[in-house]
Parts: sequence; structure tokens; C-alpha cells
Amino acid sequence: MFESCVQVKKFMKDYQGHWWIADGWAIDLHIGEEIREHKDLDVAVLRDEQYLLRSYFKNWKMKYIKEGSGLNWKEKEWLEAPIHEIHSTNHSEEQIEILLNERKGDYWHFRRDSKIRCPLSYMHLRSEQGVPYLNPEIVLLYKAKYTSEKDNQDFHYIFPHLSERQKEWLKQSLMHHQPNHIWLEKLLF
Repeated sequence: MFESCVQVKKFMKDYQGHWWIADGWAIDLHIGEEIREHKDLDVAVLRDEQYLLRSYFKNWKMKYIKEGSGLNWKEKEWLEAPIHEIHSTNHSEEQIEILLNERKGDYWHFRRDSKIRCPLSYMHLRSEQGVPYLNPEIVLLYKAKYTSEKDNQDFHYIFPHLSERQKEWLKQSLMHHQPNHIWLEKLLF
């Protein structure tokens, strides 16, 4: 179970920066079972550690996405916001999608609204396999902007597995960022 995530953990074993499995895989890792099929695997890292990341993946082909196009990421090139998506491929054609996340001091900041933040000290979740994953409430906040049916399924599967603190953080964040989101109906009661 979670072979793809365990493989990424092996790729990242010597990486000295912060990293977490993101998106739907993070939901599954939090629950402890694969609840649906995934098209890709996303890894969240901190933007301010991107030189460390670029150096670590020096033997991989790396392209960042800018205005819908994939551009080669040069070794000393600094990627400014709003660029946040990087596609990486190694010599065996294994792929990882990397998502740059914002940090200010000891806090992770939501890239779409920097007023929404979370202490990095809360971002330490690990699966039974020892795979670090992004807090599910943060994953859900990202999914709230363009919510698809699979995102709704993720929300309903994960909801009973969220702590009261996680539910409250998500509720407050949605009230600020997406005040009419349908998930608030469940979070408010």
C-alpha cells in the first residue's frame, strides 16, 4: 500500500529541506488507506528552499509551469510567485510534481491569501510508513477554489478523521477565503 508515496520517500531521503506529500495522496495517507485512484503524485516544498531543491534534483529534468507552458528550470534561476508548479523527471522517466509553498518565519502561508497561515510546527504529520504529508486541512483549502466531485469525495472521506483543531482551522480559512463554500455547511455544525 502507498508504493508511490514510499518511492518518493526514498527519492527524498537525503533532502535537507521541508517536504510533504500533497493533494489527494495526503488525504489517503491521513486516513491510512487509498480511497481513490490518483493521476499523479504531488510533493509540497517551501519556496525559500528552492535552491536546495534544485541542487538535490540536479540530475533530473525540471520544468516549471508559467502561463500554461513548461519552461526548463536553470540551475541558479529563482522562481518567484505566482510560479508554483514544477515537473521533474529522472533518467528512468519517473516523475514527481513539486509545488512551491510560501513561508514567512515559522509559518506556512497560503499562496492565494497570505493572511491565512499555519505554524510550521503543526506540519509534522507522517503516515504509518513514515511518509511526511501535508496537513489535510491545508490540502482541502487548496481544493476549495475549484472543487470537483473527487474533491468533495475527499472532503467527506477525511472529515471524520480531522481533529477539532483541523476542522476549526479549515472553517476559519474558508470563511475568510471562500465564504460561500458548500463545505462550510458541515463545518459550521
